[in-house]
Amino acid sequence: MANPPVEPPDPDEPDRRRRDRREYDTEPIPVVRDDGPGYSDGPSYSEGASYSESVGFGHEQRPRTTTWVDDSAYPPTDISEEELAGLQVDASGMPLGPRRVLPLEDEPTPLVARYLFPTERYRGEWKRHWVHLSTPLLIGVAATFVLGYLSGFLAGQEFGGVTTIAVIIWLGIMGWVAWKVADWYFDRFILTNKRVMVVNGIITRRVAMMPLLRVTDMKYEQSPLGRALNYGTFVLESAGQEQALREVKHLPNPNELYLRVVEEMYEPQAVEARLGKEGEDNKADDGA
Repeated sequence: MANPPVEPPDPDEPDRRRRDRREYDTEPIPVVRDDGPGYSDGPSYSEGASYSESVGFGHEQRPRTTTWVDDSAYPPTDISEEELAGLQVDASGMPLGPRRVLPLEDEPTPLVARYLFPTERYRGEWKRHWVHLSTPLLIGVAATFVLGYLSGFLAGQEFGGVTTIAVIIWLGIMGWVAWKVADWYFDRFILTNKRVMVVNGIITRRVAMMPLLRVTDMKYEQSPLGRALNYGTFVLESAGQEQALREVKHLPNPNELYLRVVEEMYEPQAVEARLGKEGEDNKADDGA
C-alpha cells in the first residue's frame, strides 16, 4: 500500500497566521505618541529633557512648571567672628578660639608652694565658695541682734552685771566667727600634674592628698542652691579604699574645675602643649 504524497510546507504560512490573529483581536493596542521633548533626529541630543512630559498611556498631560525661589526670602546666615574663631585651629591642632577651661595660674602662693616638690607642675589652687561661711555669718548676725536687744532691755532694768555678761558672750561669738573666716581663707584645694591636695587649718595644719593615677572615680554634685550660686561638692574614689581626701565640699566653679582635673588625668600632653604655647606668646609680647 503506497503512502499518500506529503505536501511541502508553505513558507508564507507563519505570516498568514499572524495576520489572522490580528484580524480577530477585539481590543486595539493604543499607540503611544511621545509629543514631548526627546532626542532629536540628528546625531546629537536635543536641548530639552531627554524624557517626554507624557507618560504615554492616554492620561491627561500636565504642563511642566518651573518654580523660582526668591533668594531674598532666605538671607545668608550671619556668623560672628567669635563663632568663626572657635572653629579655627593652629598647626598643632589646638583651638584658637576661647577655651572651655580657664587659664592656668602662673605661680603658686607662698601658702601652697611649701607643699610642692621641685619636679611637680603646679596647675591651680582654689578657696572654698563663700557659702562655706554662711553658717558662721548667720550665727554672728543673729547673735548681734539678739544680744544687742537683750543688752538694751537689761540696761533699762538696771541689770548692769547681766549686760556685761551679754557683751562678753557676743565678743566670744564674734571671735569664733573671725576664726572661721580665717580658717576659710587658709583652706585651699590644690591641683598639680601628679596629685590633688587639700590644705587647711590655722594652728594645726592638715594636708590630705591623692595621686591622680590612683583616682578610679570622680564626680561632683550640685544642689539647686549650688547651681544658682555656682558651687558643688567633689567626691573622689580610689581603688575602693577609705581615703583622707574623699569629699570636698563647697568648691567654686565645679564644672570648670571638673574639666581641669579630667584634662590633667587623661590629656596631660594637651595641658603641656597649651602651657608651652602660652609661654611662647608671653615671650613674644614681652619682646614686642
